[in-house]
Parts: sequence; C-alpha cells; structure tokens
Amino acid sequence: MSILEKVKALVHHEAAGPALELDDIQATVLFDRPDPYFGTHVLLRFDTAAGGRALLARLAPHVRSAADARDNTEAWIAVALSHAGLRALELGPDLLDSFPAPFRAGMAQRADHLQDVGPNAPDGWEAPYGSGQLHLAVSIFAPDEASWRAAMATAHAQFADLQGVTLLGSHDFGAQPDSRNPFGYRDNISNPAVEGGTAPVWPGQGRPIKAGEFILGYPGEAGVPLAQPGPEQDSLGRNGTYVVLRKYRADVAAFNRFLREHGGDADAQELLAAKLVGRWRSGAPLALAPERDDPALGADRQRNNDFTYARDQEGLQVPHGCHMRRMNPRDSKLAILTDVNLHRLIRRSTTFGPPYDPDLLEDDGAERGLFFIGLSAKAHETMEFMQQEWINHGNFIDLADERDPIVGQQPEGAIFTVPERPVRRRIHGIQSFCTLRGGEYLFMPGLKALRRLAQN
Repeated sequence: MSILEKVKALVHHEAAGPALELDDIQATVLFDRPDPYFGTHVLLRFDTAAGGRALLARLAPHVRSAADARDNTEAWIAVALSHAGLRALELGPDLLDSFPAPFRAGMAQRADHLQDVGPNAPDGWEAPYGSGQLHLAVSIFAPDEASWRAAMATAHAQFADLQGVTLLGSHDFGAQPDSRNPFGYRDNISNPAVEGGTAPVWPGQGRPIKAGEFILGYPGEAGVPLAQPGPEQDSLGRNGTYVVLRKYRADVAAFNRFLREHGGDADAQELLAAKLVGRWRSGAPLALAPERDDPALGADRQRNNDFTYARDQEGLQVPHGCHMRRMNPRDSKLAILTDVNLHRLIRRSTTFGPPYDPDLLEDDGAERGLFFIGLSAKAHETMEFMQQEWINHGNFIDLADERDPIVGQQPEGAIFTVPERPVRRRIHGIQSFCTLRGGEYLFMPGLKALRRLAQN
C-alpha cells in the first residue's frame, strides 16, 4: 500500500452519509445532461432588489428538484447567482462576507489564480462576463427540441414583463449529432458517482464520492461538511453548490490543420486525435481500444468508461499528457502526491455552433465552442487547482511545463509527448485550440434557499 493509500485509508469514512434531501437539490446537480440535448443559457441583471426577488419568486416553482428528475425525458430549468447578484438582492453584509473569497471576488478577479492571461485574459472577454453585470444565469436543458421550446417559453414568461430586471443575452446550445463536442468527440462520458445520488452508476466510475464534496451540508471525503454561507443552524448554502462557468471558442480549423501536418494519412490522423484526448472520437477509450477505433464500444455506457491505467503506467496506450488522463488520472502513478477524488467536478458542459467538420481548414466565421460547466462544493478551488497543476503544467506527470493539448494555452514552441518504444515521440508546434471568451463563479442554491432569496 502506497503512502497516499495509507493516508486515504486513515481519513476516508466508509460509513454511508445521511440521505440526500433530494426535494431541495436542483435537478441538474445530480442528474446527467440529456443525450442528445438541446438548451439555452440566459443571462440576466437585477436592476433593483425588488425586481430580482420577484424574478426568483416567479422562477422557483419551475426549477426542478432532484426528487422529480429521476429520468431526463423532460426539460428542466436550473438557476445560479453570482456574488454580484446576491449583493444586488441587498443581502446583509455578514451573510455576503460568509461566502468563500474566490466566489466573492468573481472569476475575472481571480485570473492570476486561474492563469487566464494573454488571449484568455478578462480584458478580452465578451460582455457581460467579468463586468459584474451578470447576476443570474438561467439554464434550460432538454432532451428534444419540442420540450426545449416549451421550457424556454416558460422561462421567458417569468421575466418578459418584469420591471427591475434586464436580459443581457442568451445562448443556444446542443443539437449536435451523438452529443459530440466542437472537435467531434463524443462528450459527457465520465462523471464522478455521488454517494446517495440519483443518476445511474456506470462501470468505471469508481466508488461513489462522498456527497459533501459536491453538495453543501453533507460530510465530504474527510468526514465533515465544508463551510457553508450563513449561520450554521440556518445556512443559505444547505443543498446548494458552486458552479464554474467558462465559455470557450474552439479553433476547429487549427485543430484539423495540426492533425494533417503531424498525423500522416487519414488513419494516422485519427490515431493522433485519439492520443491528444485519450479517446477516439466515437468515445472508445484508448485504454480498451489502443490500436483502432471501436464505435460500438464508444457508444456502450456499460463499457466505454470501464478501465484503469494499472497496466499502462508508461502511457504507451494513453499518453500521460492527454486531456482525459490529466483531468482524471484515476490510478496513474503521479509524481506529486495527490488524492484524485478531492479534485473532481460534476460536468454539465454544453457545446454550441455547427457540428464538427473534418474538412474545415480555415476560419469560416461561425461561432463554435463549448460552455464548460463544473459543479462542486468547492468548484472555484478545484478549477484553480486544475488550471495551475493539471492543465497548464506537467510536473505532476513528469512532463515539466507541457500543457493540456486541448484546453491549455500553449506558449511558442510547445510540444506534446507520445510515449513510444524505443523512444518517446515529441510533436512540436502544438498551438492553442481553445480560447476563453468569458466566465463566472456562480452559486446554485437549494430550492428552499432560492425561495428565501426571493423573500429576503
């Protein structure tokens, strides 16, 4: 048993935690995004506290709970507020100050901690991100176009004629074949299992992680709940969570050119594409299909995430520096002692823009990309750790300053390493394929807290 495993055995609490209060937890926290999916993110500002409270009161009855979202055959609405939004509601200073410092500051002010510099810096973001104007994000997730349209009409009716609230913008997403992301990969395959959660547990998810890592008010992996905003006996945070929202523009033409310049023939290009991510575009993991794609495996939820790296510690099948292995190293032997389960996020990311085009080699002007959406009881802390250690650095896997090949910001002369025998292959000239266009730290309250905010 390694030192880390011994430490984990000492602190990990095997006893099941208390039952989750499903009727108070927003559905999107515990239930997978539909597949396929349609939806819209709506961004709003509270011009007056009264207007903000009135909007929350109108929306609250339409926000589904985890108790009535045991399947995702219907659309649902989710809401989350920025700290600027809570201030606009005129909450008391003691309550406002009880939220974590990164959330209070906002994502733009935490750019140094997130290493959002150069093309990713906040001064280049789209409005209203980083301006302090975004107070409320309303997200509609739906399994089909008809239910999406109906849910959008419901949401729109709540703020269309309301005084004291301004619609800042909205962004449609989804409708991609096989739920592919902008680069053509099947998405949303791997999420952590939450102890007591309602979503199906698929092979390969590992043991369920303590609910307190993702939902405020429950014991986490250390056996105690994380700090919540407000008085302990009357917390505004109970059954809520924090959200990291990051909008990325995807440079698909640059990605395609990179594959053509460094991959060789069509089959070799697809293998290089798989090495960059750790999966074939079909979703089949290299750990189970190292030589060629297996679309049937990629589409099979019972098999497409059921693997470890125990027999691939050299990275000969799945490169250490690929996107998937960085974001969830599983049982990889890391150069820096790390408990991977303390750095997981529930992902509800959404793709926007035209479907992936393998022949796109020049910018066609179309907007395509991805909203990265991560949820946890310490989402801002986890995101900042990932940006500093797993995305924009390689020390934890003995790759020095090599960066994530998909979402890392690449400096001039950047490389991507593919372990091979007898010698590793280093691919020079990898460039940035994703540029940050904006982001916010948000708080997704439980439903009781949402109603309290409406009445405050």
